[in-house]
Amino acid sequence: MTNSRLKIFTWHIHGSYLFYLSQGNYDIYIPTKPEKTEGYYGRGETFPFKKNVIEISAEEVKNQEFDIILYQTNQNYLIDQYEILSAEQRELPKVYIEHDPPRQHPTDTKHAVNDPNVNLVHVTHFNKLMWDCGETPTTVIEHGVTAPDALYTGEKARGIVVINNLPLRGRLLGLDIFLKVREHVPIDLVGMGTGDLGLGEVLHPQLPEFISQYRFFFNPIRYTSLGLAVCEALMQGIPVVGLATTELSAVIDNGHSGFIHTDVNYLIDKMNLLLEDAELARQIGAGGRELAQNRFNIMRFTHEWEQLFKNVAQQSKSSIYIS
Repeated sequence: MTNSRLKIFTWHIHGSYLFYLSQGNYDIYIPTKPEKTEGYYGRGETFPFKKNVIEISAEEVKNQEFDIILYQTNQNYLIDQYEILSAEQRELPKVYIEHDPPRQHPTDTKHAVNDPNVNLVHVTHFNKLMWDCGETPTTVIEHGVTAPDALYTGEKARGIVVINNLPLRGRLLGLDIFLKVREHVPIDLVGMGTGDLGLGEVLHPQLPEFISQYRFFFNPIRYTSLGLAVCEALMQGIPVVGLATTELSAVIDNGHSGFIHTDVNYLIDKMNLLLEDAELARQIGAGGRELAQNRFNIMRFTHEWEQLFKNVAQQSKSSIYIS
């Protein structure tokens, strides 16, 4: 650690998450390759990154100085680090963000990282509960999102779903549930790869204004982390309706800050109720916005990341002195 502003090296894996992570007081270095393979896209043009997100050619990574290596996928941890990091860089303090719950088995899947020298960060308590992380020290830093300029208006009597590539992602992301619901409720889908099912992609900077006019936000996902799109909708004051599974079941206060249930027919009834009663929708949305301001505000999120990075860097420095 050479100064108070830490240098974090990571890969561009999840654009929205990287954007919010970059709101902290540190510099983030991301590698690029001409072919723009996964993790090597660079800054891209979708997100309004600030100057603290710095591109670096993959070939030049070994010649740079960093304080912490931040892994985000098994590909990063098991393969990429050996291809682009020097031996000295691979000895730097390590943090691994696990963005998802286990896929192979919900309770018995061992994480790829089993190392007491790596700090594993889960993005939800549900994910931490389900992963078998062995000897790896783990913590949870819940999502944080910025306050949007566009707040809820809700004048369009339709629901909105925001999911990328839903036709290809099937039951896990709730394709069948979306198809069932839209037989009973007017609802639109936006995202990359929506095909004939949706309206196509709305870029992240334009998304808040676009969805603010919809009466409610529907999340049909069966099994995943808590989506950032859900947190963003809550922060706008849009009523959220979703399945009472994974972390969402510990976020929504049913009937106060949204509607959740494992019975899709119950959710269909509540969606139609929100379409009929705009005042109720505004009240539910206000409850959700208050929840988001308390739990998912960006200041809490960046503070927790800044503290974790400082602690990890300081612990490494102390261990060097001891040895």
